[in-house]
Amino acid sequence: MPLIRIEGIDQHYEIAGIGDSNVPIVFIAGMGGAASYWSPQAPFFESKFKVLTYDQRGTGKSSRVKVLSIDQLADDLICMLDQLNLKKVHLVGHSTGAAIGLIVASRNPEYVKSLVSYAGIHRADHYRERVWGLRKKILQEMGPEIYAQTTSLFFYEPEYINLNHQSLVKNEINVARNELASADIMASRIDAILKLDIAGDLSKINCPTLVMCAEDDLLTPAYFSREIAELIPDSRLKLIIKGGHAFSRSHANEFNLLINEFIESCDG
Repeated sequence: MPLIRIEGIDQHYEIAGIGDSNVPIVFIAGMGGAASYWSPQAPFFESKFKVLTYDQRGTGKSSRVKVLSIDQLADDLICMLDQLNLKKVHLVGHSTGAAIGLIVASRNPEYVKSLVSYAGIHRADHYRERVWGLRKKILQEMGPEIYAQTTSLFFYEPEYINLNHQSLVKNEINVARNELASADIMASRIDAILKLDIAGDLSKINCPTLVMCAEDDLLTPAYFSREIAELIPDSRLKLIIKGGHAFSRSHANEFNLLINEFIESCDG
């Protein structure tokens, strides 16, 4: 189990794949923070690229500590890239992970060859405060297994849930028992994303950027992605009609092809 010491914590990471590209892909998970979110992506991209996935502080196999801010999570990533001697990378971030990618690309552009903001967020609003206030309360008062069950309802289309009920149940149990942070740590992650406001920084991003989101995303509605794309010069906006918040899992093949096409165009 590879661990790296960053800012006083142990952070779990995995590097796999060899590929032909000299620029690795870094996949950054969302609020759950665990590398396992990207399991439908890793095998596809490892045949073409070196791929880095990692558990953010407080999650998975990393040290279980609270998060002070999304800036702190971005700093963790920069420290990891430095220690692993990864000088230039493609960043693919989901939800909170997209916010981390946006911060890195705007403030440390020398590290970023390209950026994918997938179901991303750059600020909070009353809708997000309602959604995350409710999810925080569910976790604190009803526990991790109920929280994980409601996560599936927020993440996936109704048809997908119906067709994949048994596998989702197994995944929910695994996440609740092995990957999800404690209620206090998750509350700190939720509070951090609700304090985020980086709208003023996005005009500084100068790397090729793909902004994508499903129109039926309940957690990060597509209007956030429209705003992000408007604020980042020359970015590309891709809106998918259906796919929910976890489009990369419910429609993994379509997602992988979209990301691969974008990254190869940047490498070329």
